[in-house]
Amino acid sequence: MTISPATTSNINLNDADYYFNRELSWLDFNQRVLEEALDTRTPLLERLKFTAIFSSNLDEFFMVRVAGLKQQLAAGVTQLTFDGRTPEEQLEEISERLRPLVKQQSENFEYNLKTQLVDHGVHLLNYVDLSQEQRNYLKEYFEENIFPVLTPLAVDPSHPFPYISNLSLNLAVLMNDPETHEELFARVKVPTNILPRFVSLPKGLRQPEHNGKKSLWTGVPLEQIIAHNIEALFPGMNVQECHPFRVTRNADIYLEEEEADDLLLAIEAEVRKRRVGRNAVRLEIYASTPNHIRTMLMEDLELEEIDVYPINGLLALGDLFSFMSLPLPELKDEPWNAVSHPRFSRLSDLNLLNDAEATEGEDIFNVIRDGDILVHHPYHSFAGSVEQFIAQAAHDNQVQAIKMTLYRTSGDSPIINALIAAAENGKQVVALVELKARFDEENNINWARKLEQAGVHVVYGLVGLKTHTKIVLVVRQEKQEIRRYVHIGTGNYNSKTAKLYTDLGLFSCRQDLGADLTDLFNFLTGYSRQKSYRKLLVAPVSMRSRMLAMIKREIEHCRSGGTGRMIIKVNSLVDFEMIKTLYEASQAGVHIDLIIRGICCLRPGVEGVSENIRVISIIGRFLEHSRIFYFHNGGNEEMYIGSADWMPRNLDRRVEAVTPLEDPEVRKDIQEFLGVMLADNRQAWELQSDGTYIQRRPQEGEKEQGTHQVMMATALKLAKSIS
Repeated sequence: MTISPATTSNINLNDADYYFNRELSWLDFNQRVLEEALDTRTPLLERLKFTAIFSSNLDEFFMVRVAGLKQQLAAGVTQLTFDGRTPEEQLEEISERLRPLVKQQSENFEYNLKTQLVDHGVHLLNYVDLSQEQRNYLKEYFEENIFPVLTPLAVDPSHPFPYISNLSLNLAVLMNDPETHEELFARVKVPTNILPRFVSLPKGLRQPEHNGKKSLWTGVPLEQIIAHNIEALFPGMNVQECHPFRVTRNADIYLEEEEADDLLLAIEAEVRKRRVGRNAVRLEIYASTPNHIRTMLMEDLELEEIDVYPINGLLALGDLFSFMSLPLPELKDEPWNAVSHPRFSRLSDLNLLNDAEATEGEDIFNVIRDGDILVHHPYHSFAGSVEQFIAQAAHDNQVQAIKMTLYRTSGDSPIINALIAAAENGKQVVALVELKARFDEENNINWARKLEQAGVHVVYGLVGLKTHTKIVLVVRQEKQEIRRYVHIGTGNYNSKTAKLYTDLGLFSCRQDLGADLTDLFNFLTGYSRQKSYRKLLVAPVSMRSRMLAMIKREIEHCRSGGTGRMIIKVNSLVDFEMIKTLYEASQAGVHIDLIIRGICCLRPGVEGVSENIRVISIIGRFLEHSRIFYFHNGGNEEMYIGSADWMPRNLDRRVEAVTPLEDPEVRKDIQEFLGVMLADNRQAWELQSDGTYIQRRPQEGEKEQGTHQVMMATALKLAKSIS
């Protein structure tokens, strides 16, 4: 549908009503995560996992986003967001929107998931329900394993209220001195950092058989064991009350980069500060906590009622991740083992643990020379593609240099080991390690030092910009010429997340891409004011302007009597200018599908503004992480993949790279994948114009089609066809 200019001339696209709030949209995303924990179609332990993810997501949200809003409020910021809200209004709406979700999560765990776990032999008990024999065992366990590491901290005029560290679980203890009759208060930290949160009982003390099912695991929360043996910490006192509580603090890093002589040391110092945290931003307590305890904690933590979240059940449900280790495969998703990309299926098997000896097979550089290759993780093996590429480059006598960016990598990373081996083999190796990758700073500092010690040239990024791009450049001498091989991806070079996140990566030896990556690495490691690239869209240089130009090109196609079509898949859509231009495209008749996993500030389906825009979100066993940009361009289609979301930080404050896809087979793969997602009737949620999301369900007689299941089946079928 094309809207005439006369119809749209009176519409003000700056009107706040046409935009959703960023923070509230993120809460909507986390609600969709919670729905996976509520959905009975999801295997039971996976529902427990999504319960934990909901909690861990909230922790980071409070540590960063809520903390930032509180800082704005304290600084007297009154500027409205483009959706028309002040910091204070956002904090109030976050609290109002979140409380029912936290209640729903807690009730689902306490009254549904725990009960269903019992049917499968898993008994998470409350201490008060234990038998005397079980209590005797835990009393002994307490005395031998818990008591020695506890530190009771008194609170009185000579002992000021102790600093409560970030995300710590604690007990507020109220007692009476029988000699002075004075009421006393103390805090005890629950040592979940060194002891299991859920303490298991030995086999002989497990719960009896239930409905013919023997107990596989029986245990109790650590804080309850401490609470019921708390008198041992306060001999001679009459302990009256004991109440769990948990504190969340501002944990973002603040860095004046231009004033930092040594970026590594400056970030290391900030990471140490984060371990304890700054100002408190949230207090979680049992709903049954008396008002006087609640008030005391609020006053000492300098919090208000809006910051307090009473919970009817266990705190810190993020610790439920530990139950995924239970040997109950029938309660989990079927295991998925990534398959080799068909083009990589005959590669030589490079053994890094045995002096890089290779078995017979194809050379990865020969395979890439035969044409571009697009890998799709976790369906295609990360080890058999990305890791193989870097490992072979490290040991190939013809390779002269390896350059790559590292944003988040895994512990004991094969990629790190390969880079070290390459340096030891005399190659020029450059690793740009982004020290400012939030919550991975410490890990990246450790790897940076290890790489430097091995002789790798380590660069720590650019002042004022976070390097988020995912690129590798391998320079190889071949006969009389130098050939450059590249990998440009959407995801981190991390073997662990490659099994959990969906990401795309392009292997190529096209000259223009190799030249572009050479220029980009020179920009990252030296002095450069590069303003244009041959093929790449690079932020903050050209990406915003090029993306806007391609949207406007679709508008012109419609205005010239043709058709306009776009499909954009990103994690978040927040940028005001991009959204406004999408509205203009919709008004011109461009049909737009947006696949946005998380935050979406665009309001679809508004007459005269966005009725040609459809938004879906895919939530399931894998975390959707790839970014894809499709433009119909009057039949001369253009497709891109890369690392950037459509957020101000990605377009203006990060180094990002997006590459065109020009190989016909690669383009076909992308179109098929986009088609699968748009047809999803199992994992897809459709965003309505009022801001609600409705999960798609198969119509009567329609086959259920979930993106992740379809992609796994497709990859497996293709792998079997060539084996």
